[in-house]
Amino acid sequence: MRLTDHDASFLYTETASGPMSASAIYVVEGTVSFAAVFQHYAGRVHLVERLRQKLAFVPMNLAHPKWVDDPDFDLDHHVLHRKLPPGSTMDDGVALALEINEEVLDRSRPLWRVFVIEGLSDTTLILQQIHHAMVDGASAIQLSMVMLDFEEHPEAPPPAGPWAPPPVPTALELMTEAMRENTEQMLRENPIERVRSFAKNQRIIQRGMEAMSKFFTEPAMTAPWNAGLVGPKRDLKWFVRDFATFREIRRQFGGTINDIALAIVTEGAARYLDAHEERTDGQKLRLMCPVNVRTESEADGLGNRVSAIFPTLPASQLGIVERLRVVVEETTHIKGAQEAQAVTLMQEAAPTVPPVLMAPTLTVGTPYDMTKWAADNPLPVMPSVGPRPPNFGFNFTCTNVPGVQVQQYLAGHKITTMLGVLMLGGNLGYGCVVTSYNGDMILTFTSDIRLMPDLDLMATEVEAMFDELLAAARAQHEADAESAA
Repeated sequence: MRLTDHDASFLYTETASGPMSASAIYVVEGTVSFAAVFQHYAGRVHLVERLRQKLAFVPMNLAHPKWVDDPDFDLDHHVLHRKLPPGSTMDDGVALALEINEEVLDRSRPLWRVFVIEGLSDTTLILQQIHHAMVDGASAIQLSMVMLDFEEHPEAPPPAGPWAPPPVPTALELMTEAMRENTEQMLRENPIERVRSFAKNQRIIQRGMEAMSKFFTEPAMTAPWNAGLVGPKRDLKWFVRDFATFREIRRQFGGTINDIALAIVTEGAARYLDAHEERTDGQKLRLMCPVNVRTESEADGLGNRVSAIFPTLPASQLGIVERLRVVVEETTHIKGAQEAQAVTLMQEAAPTVPPVLMAPTLTVGTPYDMTKWAADNPLPVMPSVGPRPPNFGFNFTCTNVPGVQVQQYLAGHKITTMLGVLMLGGNLGYGCVVTSYNGDMILTFTSDIRLMPDLDLMATEVEAMFDELLAAARAQHEADAESAA
């Protein structure tokens, strides 16, 4: 199966400073031995075909790579372990996971790894790395539903049958196949049909073009975490709240769970900017929020089926209740304009970049990787004094990945928390993952330590905004109850 344009883009945009691993850290209750985790994956890896497949690259990149069975598949390369020194803390364990996650996955093997991090008191950390070319957030959750258990003592999974992978295609076979597919595509391409499709969707595509034009007509501010190119080093902070408290806020003030998350994240960012004495009057923050566009028939598939919306919000403090009102107004407008659908249609209608032009990017992770030199010798960060140029992109990603709402287990042990590690790249030195799991909402913040060395301040401000919003919702509820009485 050949990679789609979207899936392949995560290979082409990967650098040594911005690995495209969709990673998560599972916090597991108790001490879980490496042998038990290895056995767990050994009994389930055959349930997902893609886990035993690697990429076959076409010479000169005449077409995107394709997934092929790896005849040399060896679980020893994919389930590994690290041992923390005695007395290590949770922060030490997370730091080790982030250090491991700096490495670009080996493209000569199936693009996933699991690390068992031992040495914490009554806790085990599991770092799961899967390349974004293989999964997006929604499909990663689907994968977890296969690879993890819903019971402490589940029935044994179906046994693996005989596996006889065919030989990997030769370079000549890959080139011949790519040239045939390219020819068939040109013959199949109907310019008249493309024009008809464009005309049919002209209004929604026009809305998408209008939305994208705002990147230039209404540029965002260049925040401190956008003031340079990211390096490979990361920091991670998080906090957890009961899902029911988000529902309390929604019942009182309206909006969606995602609106509440965007409100606390952006008001927290405004407070962070004020703490750094940044000029925010009249400035905007623009976010990128991925949107799952899977159809019902695609729900169980891997790969990427996402679009995006780009809420643009004031960078100055508003007060958390007013911030939520502004966020709801913005997202309601975006939904009414069908911007996510418009972005998808624009992507489908736009001419694709020939894969051959992306061939130089495939040196990433090899001895010829020039991005490794750039990672080791980062460019200077823009100084904080004086005005910065406008930002014609977006400031950070805030992605909402709904997880399963029941307890999951690994090798008979409860998974208590799942921490998403967001991919950073370019000038995006900070981002947030919002996910739900077993009745909890988990907000995880990732930063480049050079562009945002004080991630704890950002996380603290966002957490304070949630607590403030919840208190306001409860106070309003009590006032309404008194008025009704």
